[in-house]
Amino acid sequence: MPIKRSQFIKSIGLGAAFHLLESNAHYESIAQKQSRDELNKRKLIKNNLAIKPKALQQGTTIGLVSPASPVYNSDDFEEMLVQVESLGYKLVLGQHVRDRRGYLAGFDQDRAKDIMSMFLNPTIDGILCVRGGWGCNRILPYLDFEAIAANPKVLCGFSDITSLHLSLWEKSRLHTFHGPVGTSSWSSYSTRYFKEVIEKGGKPTYQYPENYGDDHHTIVAGKSEGILLGGNLTVLCSLIGSEYMPDFTDSILYLEDVGEDVYRVDRMLTQLKLSGILNKINGFVFGKCTNCDAGANSLSLTQVFEDHIRPLGVPSFYGALISHETDNSTIPVGISASIDAELGTIELLESAVTLL
Repeated sequence: MPIKRSQFIKSIGLGAAFHLLESNAHYESIAQKQSRDELNKRKLIKNNLAIKPKALQQGTTIGLVSPASPVYNSDDFEEMLVQVESLGYKLVLGQHVRDRRGYLAGFDQDRAKDIMSMFLNPTIDGILCVRGGWGCNRILPYLDFEAIAANPKVLCGFSDITSLHLSLWEKSRLHTFHGPVGTSSWSSYSTRYFKEVIEKGGKPTYQYPENYGDDHHTIVAGKSEGILLGGNLTVLCSLIGSEYMPDFTDSILYLEDVGEDVYRVDRMLTQLKLSGILNKINGFVFGKCTNCDAGANSLSLTQVFEDHIRPLGVPSFYGALISHETDNSTIPVGISASIDAELGTIELLESAVTLL
């Protein structure tokens, strides 16, 4: 019996509809599988033990890399080499460490390649970033985090290097070090804590020196414990919403910044609040906000902390020597620590490196 045209069209429509439903179900199952795989991956990462790199020793080899901005003055670069070598290490320069491309130290892939080369080179014992600036976020997609986890080494730096610290903790579970860069002043204070933590595997207590005056205060008194996570406030906020941002649950959040107006600090702390990060932390430490101008008709930095941090009710203080200033503490990322907000102290509860 011949089929009518209207019936034929209806049958095609129904067939197409069933095919579309099957296709949607197929794609939904793929999406669900990808979601499950990602969840399982994150669970595995969270359950893995953190990786402590080997301690540096006098005479071991440090690789110098420029993952962010370049050193613009060649004399400054040479002076840095002399200064870092005087710490007692042999130096190897990354292939692209002197590159320049505007405000970047060369192309993204080249800067990432230098980092990977240092991690994969068995003759390199540790990695020191030459300076911060801007650019580390741009190289994160080019890093092999599994290879880094399989070849753990000391990595140290601050400011824009915050991106590397947080992503390496999230993706590789590697303890890195928020501390001096190659071009830092390497004051006696900075050198002391760098060597105490990275060479000796010490568990120091960082305390605001009495001779620094009164540029510090308690926001909320009390004691607390947690893992140390943080870095430069601006850079940290730039990672929010990305796959490279770690979970801040039960952490002691430490922050610092430079050259930001107080309203910008207010804006970024508000972002941390609205994203849910501040509600997860056990404690809060702000180092220094160097050249952060209040200006006319502005809230003070203290008022901003009172608005955003005091309501959290967690032990918190301002004024730790974590900063863009002469004296800069070496803070291990992801290491258990305690704070006493009234005394203004941070105490490491475990070593951050393995000793030979």
